[in-house]
Amino acid sequence: MSDMKRPLVAIPSDLKKIDNVSWHAVSEQYLVAAAEIAGLTPIMIPAMGDAISIDAILEAVDGVLLSGAVSNIYPDYYGVEASQAYEPFDQARDATTLPLIRKAIEKGVPLLAICRGLQELNVALGGSLATEIHEIDGRNDHRSPTSDNRDECYRLAHPVTIEPDSCLATIINAETITVNSLHRQAIDQLAPSLTVEASAEDGTVEAVSVKNAKSFALGTQWHPEYWAKTDTPSRQIFEAFGDAVRAHHQKRS
Repeated sequence: MSDMKRPLVAIPSDLKKIDNVSWHAVSEQYLVAAAEIAGLTPIMIPAMGDAISIDAILEAVDGVLLSGAVSNIYPDYYGVEASQAYEPFDQARDATTLPLIRKAIEKGVPLLAICRGLQELNVALGGSLATEIHEIDGRNDHRSPTSDNRDECYRLAHPVTIEPDSCLATIINAETITVNSLHRQAIDQLAPSLTVEASAEDGTVEAVSVKNAKSFALGTQWHPEYWAKTDTPSRQIFEAFGDAVRAHHQKRS
């Protein structure tokens, strides 16, 4: 597919402070997976909340990709009192992604939500999060190992069981896969309009989809973008997302 014909996918930015300057940034691994595996043209969306038009963005693009991030969603959004223990936060991103998610689903724009993105999807639709899940009895530690080696941090670490006849099962055609989880928080109360697609051995929800969605609407707690070039299930998720975005583009054209 030529560059001129590649559909656009919106990727909301994080707001970061670097050398006392505010930057809107997206980790390169998401941009690479969107461009090289999904076959799309990624467009970074600034974390500016009401200062930008969500409707204008969704008129211009044919998909939305929500990345992972170091920050957590501000607890007020899901009924938990904010605490320094749950930091860092990125309220500028929250103010951008939560309305973007709701509007994208309403308009039938394909959506892939990864890690923080899955948590945003759950919160945007009325669900809640469990904080510091490694401190909960019976839960495993899903945090990244401490290492300067990114391949080690993102290693495929534990299995998840995929729900039969689910969207994810259709994409991957497997009962279990091994994934990389790098998170402190996870879904607590599942949003009413979401369904569980995959779970870890300790019961942690690892993937969800939107019930009766007009288009592709999938979230993974793990990071398929990191190994999308070499890990088959990771690649299949991005290829399926790319196909859905192209179908949406063709339908609009």
